[in-house]
Amino acid sequence: MQHEQVILITGTRKGIGRQLAEKYVDLGFIVVGCSRESSDYEHSNYYHFCLNVTDEIEVKKLFKFITDEFQRLDVLINNAGIASMNHSLLTPISTVKRILDTNVVGTFLFSREAAKIMKRRNFGRIVNFATFAIPFKLEGEAIYAASKAAVVSLTEILSREYASFGITVNAVAPPAVKTDLVKGVPEEKMDGLLKRQSIHRYGTAEEVGSVIDFFLSQNNSMVNGQVVYMGGL
Repeated sequence: MQHEQVILITGTRKGIGRQLAEKYVDLGFIVVGCSRESSDYEHSNYYHFCLNVTDEIEVKKLFKFITDEFQRLDVLINNAGIASMNHSLLTPISTVKRILDTNVVGTFLFSREAAKIMKRRNFGRIVNFATFAIPFKLEGEAIYAASKAAVVSLTEILSREYASFGITVNAVAPPAVKTDLVKGVPEEKMDGLLKRQSIHRYGTAEEVGSVIDFFLSQNNSMVNGQVVYMGGL
């Protein structure tokens, strides 16, 4: 049976991931999402899995479902990520490991398993999430920025490893967006961050989605290994 394009998005319970899931379902895609907790979003073309993105056994079960049910995977969006704004002297190792596992190990694991399916059809799009905390050298985000810098390196190297399979790997670094990642940050600190962007306002999930759309286009098969930092450095 021939299916419509299939997109896998991590971290779809809330925030940008949730909005992306709803957007692509509305556009006619089959969307598979996951998060650590259940989702209240229901649609005939949306499938949700509760798992930790670092759990290799559960992740492989998800990909087996995609293979058995649809026989294809066109797009992977590695949206799931966690941050913890804290001075390095006050950051416990448990937080360090949790951030590195989710942001780096999760991105690697999903990319590896996705590429195994994508290469069968010689086509695929992988989009990772970076952060403005890298170029801004954001104080209080040492481990988060370091984890996302690793994601940038992953993006660049995987783009070379997967290119011969017709798979592109790119990354978007959203501007400051009003999600759970920033809701605990003091308002004056966020105001200062917005002033460091050349565009002095919050971004939206829709604007992030437009950059992802650019990466997903079949016309952009020559765009590979790139990172788009939104909001202006």
